[in-house]
Amino acid sequence: MQVVKDPFRPVDLPRGGVVTVGNFDGVHRGHQAMLKAVSTRARELGAPSVVVSFDPHPLKVLHPERAPKMIQTLRQREEAIEASGIDALVLVPFTRDFSLTPAEVFIKELLVKRLAVREVLVGARFIFGRDRLGTLDLLRAAGEAAGFRVSGLGDVSDAGGAISSTRIRNALHDGDAVTARELLGRPYAMDGIIAKGDRMGRKIGFPTMNLMADNELFPKDGVYFTSVRIDSFERTFPCVTNIGCRPTVYEEYATTIESYILDFSSDVYGERVRLSFYGRVRDEQTFPSMLDLTAQIRRDVEATRLYFLRNPLP
Repeated sequence: MQVVKDPFRPVDLPRGGVVTVGNFDGVHRGHQAMLKAVSTRARELGAPSVVVSFDPHPLKVLHPERAPKMIQTLRQREEAIEASGIDALVLVPFTRDFSLTPAEVFIKELLVKRLAVREVLVGARFIFGRDRLGTLDLLRAAGEAAGFRVSGLGDVSDAGGAISSTRIRNALHDGDAVTARELLGRPYAMDGIIAKGDRMGRKIGFPTMNLMADNELFPKDGVYFTSVRIDSFERTFPCVTNIGCRPTVYEEYATTIESYILDFSSDVYGERVRLSFYGRVRDEQTFPSMLDLTAQIRRDVEATRLYFLRNPLP
């Protein structure tokens, strides 16, 4: 997939394509339906399929106090968009100056002049441009004048309503990794580097890897069924992960992400990994003694082993 970091500089752009525009935070099942529609239509026309997105999220620039924690890193978003069959991702740097761009100018300068769009597919409730005055109707009128077609697609819904990034963030805030996985169409994943910790896990017989996460969004403190992809092994391993401040061991300790990998003893310090969340084992607890903590960890490990026997990793 071609990735263009700034379409307003002199760069080669995918012209004459089928285009969609949005933040695509999480690239969840609703987004995936849109991306599939774009890629399918582009193949029918023999044209490139193009996603126009923004970095950073507009609220991080305009109202940082209200900005959501992003579900994915930018790299994860790029990977998920590429996996949906899209040919090109055009990332518009979102600045305060850019936020003042009227919807009509955005259409004229980017969609028409720079991308020469053939068709545009967006959500039925799509809003864009300065003061959020750009609507689907305005986009359709501009398309009629400039010679490109515009279609609006409805939401993808389940029993809980429209699938949205907000619902995914709420599920992770509640520690509901199962619902997050259902809405995303895949497990929630955190990328990062394995760092050395205080080796407390090794001292009690359960050596753990400490993840220095790239992601902004952490699931609620607690213990989870997880897996870890270690690229140097070209494999994914089942593990059990604790997110929290380890209250039995420390007072007022910083939040850590520690994973015990089942049947694994290799040194992976400094390696980049992807940690994926499948379900919640229990809340974080304070135990009367280290012996009680060790006994509970042993039960968590056995519960994890049973979980992955019943739900094998692909």
